[in-house]
Amino acid sequence: MTSMRACVLERFGGPEVLEFGHRPIPVPDRGEVRVKVHAFGINRADVLQRRGMYPAPPDAPQDIPGLEYAGEVDAVADDVRRVGVGDRVMGIVGGGAYAEYVTIPASHVVSVPPGRSFVDAAAIPEAFITAYDALERLGVVSGQWLLVHAVGSGVGTAALQLAHHRGARCIGTSRTAAKLEVAKTLGLEFGVQTTKRDWVQTAREISGDAVRAALDLVGGELFSATLDLLANRGRLVLVGITAGPRADVDLAVILRRRLSIEGTVLRSRSKGEKAAVIQSFCEHVLHLFAENHVRPVIDRVFPFERIAEAHAYMESNASFGKIVVKVA
Repeated sequence: MTSMRACVLERFGGPEVLEFGHRPIPVPDRGEVRVKVHAFGINRADVLQRRGMYPAPPDAPQDIPGLEYAGEVDAVADDVRRVGVGDRVMGIVGGGAYAEYVTIPASHVVSVPPGRSFVDAAAIPEAFITAYDALERLGVVSGQWLLVHAVGSGVGTAALQLAHHRGARCIGTSRTAAKLEVAKTLGLEFGVQTTKRDWVQTAREISGDAVRAALDLVGGELFSATLDLLANRGRLVLVGITAGPRADVDLAVILRRRLSIEGTVLRSRSKGEKAAVIQSFCEHVLHLFAENHVRPVIDRVFPFERIAEAHAYMESNASFGKIVVKVA
């Protein structure tokens, strides 16, 4: 067999532009492994790429979306030693996961936690590695108040669990009260609806005006409000802009409170940068899954043939946690 089935993008648009085609099975280059994909997660970045708003990095497949995978190693380059054929693995990629096979640098491969299925594993990499990296940048510690926007999203549910495990006190936001209630089962202390005009004042009263860290997954008009909420020397890490790429910001607030703002994204980082954060994740977080301190939160699982439906479901904003597609 020399070809594989893949979901391909030949044009931009709605979920209906997602089509199936055949592509050559990739061959692992130096330092790489090939994985037979059993499942993969759907991400907002995939939706943006489908719309023509978020192109794949130059070193990734341009017509096959997909940022995370779970599966079984079926081939390795001659120089690879730490990963072997038959290993159950998961991880992040710059693109190409919407296919039956994908190649990855061996340094980016993560072992599937014991007792976890491939479907479970497919919901872990992008959400938990992103969340872990963001919390490290925020310096979240025990007893500290953390605000997590879009707490019902994949990254939101991951950040909530990781922060709760650290002993942080979490305030989560959502437009939906029901999602906030479910998030409380994952360690959310207080939830606020951003559809209410007084949400900033509510969060300020809850925390005693002591929110020193904020994880912003939405951007847009919430960005400036979040800055206004932060206490002196507070930090904000911006990971997503699903609510829009622009905000009206009062720069005086940043100066007066000596705020720190950092934007971050995994996809565009160099291979070395990705390897470093993945190694740190494996050392500090991976064991938490086996010990049941954290878990992937999966809303729905779709078969490969219904990937367009999975995209439409993500765009409905009805999901809580991750949406996973099962390939085989």
